[in-house]
Amino acid sequence: MRYIDRSLEKEVLRASKAFPAILLTGPRRVGKTTLLKKLFPAASYVLLEDPDVISRVRADPRLFIEGLSPPVILDEIQNVPELFNYLRTLIDERPHLFGQWYFTGSQEAPLMEGISESMAGRVAVLHLLSFSANETKKVSIVHGGFPEVLAQPKTATLWFSSYIQTYLERDIRAISAIKDLSTFRRFLSLLAARTGMILNKTDIAAPLGVSVPTLSEWLSILETTGQIIITPPFFENFGKRLIKSPKIYFADSGLVSYLLGIETEAALLKSPFLGQIFEGFVASEIAKHQINTGKRREIYYFRDQQGLEVDFIVPKGSGKLLVIEAKATRTVRPNMGTALTKLSNAISRYKVEKYVVHLNSRGKEKKEALSLGFDIKAVTAKELTACLA
Repeated sequence: MRYIDRSLEKEVLRASKAFPAILLTGPRRVGKTTLLKKLFPAASYVLLEDPDVISRVRADPRLFIEGLSPPVILDEIQNVPELFNYLRTLIDERPHLFGQWYFTGSQEAPLMEGISESMAGRVAVLHLLSFSANETKKVSIVHGGFPEVLAQPKTATLWFSSYIQTYLERDIRAISAIKDLSTFRRFLSLLAARTGMILNKTDIAAPLGVSVPTLSEWLSILETTGQIIITPPFFENFGKRLIKSPKIYFADSGLVSYLLGIETEAALLKSPFLGQIFEGFVASEIAKHQINTGKRREIYYFRDQQGLEVDFIVPKGSGKLLVIEAKATRTVRPNMGTALTKLSNAISRYKVEKYVVHLNSRGKEKKEALSLGFDIKAVTAKELTACLA
């Protein structure tokens, strides 16, 4: 598949003119290295995964660093975090020489520890997720946005199977002493079936036979490695008693579809999980837009104890809130905006924009969706990103 421009490119280029180093984090196989090589073709490249290279680095880190001629891309730097101390010394010698060091890493939590201890103020930290619908029309709900899946969608099932196995063996064990990988695999499937639902740790831990603290650790690992998005309830109650537990989504809809045994669009449209997966797809598109434009991730949901629920609340700045419902349908009806209207009527401190996000539709259905007779806009997930700007 030819190179597809990434929305994050502008932020990476901007950071390269203001920082000596850039750290690009994110899940494995989302295109971090490809992006850096495309933007900085003159940079030399070192992959820090080969055992011989790692041994050489650990034997004499200073000699290894002195043998490099910036600009340099150091790929998978989490494997040798001891390099950060030596890199800091070099950067401090020439602090105003920007765009010299480019790091990639797939394990955000250990990386952040190294950055906070050694490189604070010297490195711009950016995050890349899989492709969004705004970046390429190849993205689909059932296949998600991983570059290799988009390039070869017919082998998606095999790819996701291999990805999970590699992810379990490498990233998970590198972060936590998980001994029973079969239980962890069952945890992933159980979590997939609860995507888009309010998180109840006890209900998930019990059938797995693990403790709630263990489950919390596993969830934390998935979140810090970019595999899931945990969405908290909105922090203002608008005069209502709120549900306080978060909701959970997978960051890539293709991965959650695979975990649920859904391999085709036809199977997805017939699946009882369609609504949940589509809601997660919308959550991911919102998160990707925020991250790719240099904003911090801010996605909330709303649910009170009387049952009023809105899928997403997104602060837009300047006293604005976007309230959003995700509906896995091609035909949008006025009653789909009822919860949005009820919630917006209870909000006085903010200017509210209301959206119903629906499946891509065609012809007459599209016209019906765009001609709803109330102050709620009907948009696709891709169209929503323009509203977030």
